[in-house]
Amino acid sequence: MDLELEKTVEARAAVLKTIKEDLITRLNLAYEPDDLHEDISLLGSGLGLDSLDALEVILGIEHSFGVKIADDNIGILRSINTIADYVMAEKEKGQEVQS
Repeated sequence: MDLELEKTVEARAAVLKTIKEDLITRLNLAYEPDDLHEDISLLGSGLGLDSLDALEVILGIEHSFGVKIADDNIGILRSINTIADYVMAEKEKGQEVQS
């Protein structure tokens, strides 16, 4: 595997782990990180989070990774993968991302 690709895969895995751990802690979910599939729907049918939970998730992302999420960008909360995509894209834009 190419070294750059390997670094990207490792960085994404770390982002996913942080997101899952933060979701479990902030929302007091009875799951382990490995129990949460990256494509599970966060709002509605999947985890069934409500609007207050969504706000808590956004605050967690902003705190954990040092990125800002616009109020009209609720689409990133579709799944854990879409959150990770957003964080990784912001990192590529040059914003400092902390994990």
